[in-house]
Amino acid sequence: IRQLLGVRGGSRTQNKWAIRVQLTKPVTWVPLIWGVACGAAASGKYHAIWDGASFSEWSTDFTKAIVCMFLAGPLLTGYTQTINDWYDREIDAINEPDRPIPSGAISENEVIAQIWVLLLGGLGLSYGLDKW
Repeated sequence: IRQLLGVRGGSRTQNKWAIRVQLTKPVTWVPLIWGVACGAAASGKYHAIWDGASFSEWSTDFTKAIVCMFLAGPLLTGYTQTINDWYDREIDAINEPDRPIPSGAISENEVIAQIWVLLLGGLGLSYGLDKW
């Protein structure tokens, strides 16, 4: 579990998908996901079912909030965490040689591909939400 969440002391794995998730550091997603929920509630534009909103209004706003949480957590936070690890790879080679990039558990091309997929996915989802 520690390895998958991207925190120190996790066991090593050769599973590429577990390594990719580790690079995005899921433990850092929680505050941003919580921030999206609080921001939606504080905006005054969120139609809550307990405030008398129709199911249609509520379900649309709820779906948008879930999509925003996915945007803030796995996509854009994962992007920033992965790119941070990429730029820190030389320091990590000294201080934390068991991290996925300095240990060679994931190739440089795979890391760069992950960075681009997360960035473009986040930007694409942002654009889609703006048009919704």
